[in-house]
Amino acid sequence: MRPRISVVGAGQATPREIELAEELGAALGRLGAIVITGGLGGVMAAASRGCLEAGGTTVGVLPGTDPEAANPWVEIPLATGMGETRNALVVRMGEAVVAVGGEWGTLSEIALAKKMGKEVALLSDPPCDLRLPRMRDGREAAEWAMEVARRGG
Repeated sequence: MRPRISVVGAGQATPREIELAEELGAALGRLGAIVITGGLGGVMAAASRGCLEAGGTTVGVLPGTDPEAANPWVEIPLATGMGETRNALVVRMGEAVVAVGGEWGTLSEIALAKKMGKEVALLSDPPCDLRLPRMRDGREAAEWAMEVARRGG
């Protein structure tokens, strides 16, 4: 089974966060991962774009009921109709979680992932200081995530 990696981050991301998310997605795609995001814009779109263009598979766990709301790089849109509570599904589906910057929605995903016993790494700065591994670039974050997935999460 191919590793599933959840990538979380703000829908309204900074240019640096977009760059990091796309680099991460591309590295994960090259490593054969399935990238799971919230399916919308910002970090989610950048990670999906990077993954898909590198030959990987992308899943978008959408808050609404319309699968057409997914960004254009989501291959498998899952329209949940759950609003922000879909954040739990985004992190539950991955064997590892990488947070790229973010705001309060990302913080909720980090908290949910940790509560579920998932390993989480930070790529860029989160909304507050967290004691989690920090990665220098997308490649390092992708390698970390794949190693966690290989260990079984």
